[in-house]
Amino acid sequence: MFPKPARVKRRNRFVDYAAYLGVRLVVFIAQSLSMRQSYALADAIAALVYKIDKRHRRVAMENLEHAFGDQYTVEQRDEIVRGVYRHFLRMVMEMLHIPKRLHLTTWRKFITLKGHEPVIERLLKGGPMIMLTGHYGNWEMAGYMFGAFGFPPHSVARVLDNPYLERYLKEFREQTGQKMIAKRGGSDEMLDVLQSGGLLSMLGDQDAGPKGLFVDFFGRPASTFKAIALLAIEFNAPIVVGGARRIGDDFQYLVEVEEVIDVNADNASPDLIPELTRRYTAALERMVRRDPTQYLWLHRRWKNQPRAKRSKAAA
Repeated sequence: MFPKPARVKRRNRFVDYAAYLGVRLVVFIAQSLSMRQSYALADAIAALVYKIDKRHRRVAMENLEHAFGDQYTVEQRDEIVRGVYRHFLRMVMEMLHIPKRLHLTTWRKFITLKGHEPVIERLLKGGPMIMLTGHYGNWEMAGYMFGAFGFPPHSVARVLDNPYLERYLKEFREQTGQKMIAKRGGSDEMLDVLQSGGLLSMLGDQDAGPKGLFVDFFGRPASTFKAIALLAIEFNAPIVVGGARRIGDDFQYLVEVEEVIDVNADNASPDLIPELTRRYTAALERMVRRDPTQYLWLHRRWKNQPRAKRSKAAA
């Protein structure tokens, strides 16, 4: 369902550990700052990265043009891209503050919930569930929060190449009970989670390669993994699409459930897989449209296109 484990290249342990120490130093400095000071630092770094990172900046501009057409001028698209860099650097700073700020007794100061009632009801009732989001808002917050609420998910994520940084990030992610599953080679664990009636958390906006299922995302075919729909059908698990969107300048977030997609596996047809994939992709798109600056336009979401379309373009 997902890519098989790739052959691991030998890495320089000294370089990896030096990078790890550098990150720990940044974490120490950032955690000594107030939230507003952290945001100011993030904005300054974002402005620098925007100037240096020409390749991803160009990808983002192209993606916005494909997604919105003439809705934005070149200047407006450029301003959105600047906002993307600011958002994700701020998100990094927020992650460093989350362990000290976000607890069962404090979360109401920072987070507003919307549309969560039916999801909590289903979690209390028990049974498998797939929680789905994209590279939008603060996607790391959801798993951390659900763990704090007593519903720790098993979240699928790519393992970092640097083993020291991977161990450090995993410790942060699993502080409230969340468990991580490697994206590559973690298929059996995903099956076990749903088989046991657990909560599986996944990102649904990654390019699935030339053999993926193509569904429209902002009106353009995007290669999407079939595994999410297949898992939902096999275990009759609802797909809960949601996200955490920043709504203020002092660590204020709206955590919203965009759509709960029920799956009736008893009446499954061959069209159910593309239907479920289209529905959750459309739900992710609706969220992104509310604030395009909080989406990761820097990655090549439309990297692969249907073969017929490429052939026609070449002719």
